[in-house]
Amino acid sequence: MPLPTTVPTRELVTIADSTLRIPDQNCLTHLQFRRFAGCPICNLHLRSFAVRHAEIRAADIREVVVFHSSAAELRKYEGDLPFDLIADPTRTLYREFGIEAKPRALLDPRAWPTILRSVVTVSMAVLRKEKPAPPAKPEGGRLGLPGDFLIAPDGRVLASKLGQHADDQWSVDELLALAPSTKARH
Repeated sequence: MPLPTTVPTRELVTIADSTLRIPDQNCLTHLQFRRFAGCPICNLHLRSFAVRHAEIRAADIREVVVFHSSAAELRKYEGDLPFDLIADPTRTLYREFGIEAKPRALLDPRAWPTILRSVVTVSMAVLRKEKPAPPAKPEGGRLGLPGDFLIAPDGRVLASKLGQHADDQWSVDELLALAPSTKARH
């Protein structure tokens, strides 16, 4: 299935029950596809975006993160993140954007160092009672691959990346390097 080159305008409901429009007509949208609510790898990755959220917003980018979990599960595990979270337990958006769920998500050795680091980080947060333990049987399974799309206000996909393993997604620095300046977009 070919990756989308344009994204039709649509409204999505966040886990906070607010409605957002994609593409955002006022700024770039970074549409991230992650795995399940409570995923240690996703949590570690998204915390790196949360820490630099002001910098991302200053670059005129809106973060929107999609999980294949329910809104209730997302609120429980990820509700403190400073950006919009979308529950897609039926994987409708995942299919539309070509995001797969394959065993290589966890079996690829390139993901193992981050898997180990994320399990230790989450385990420490659980022991300190800062976070609930990740689900033993996550909604939608454990095998989702990440995906990143940078979408212009007019719906054009400026850049995209389909992950080859569970830790194969854009960093904040990669995202910022991909974003054209505000003047260049207008």
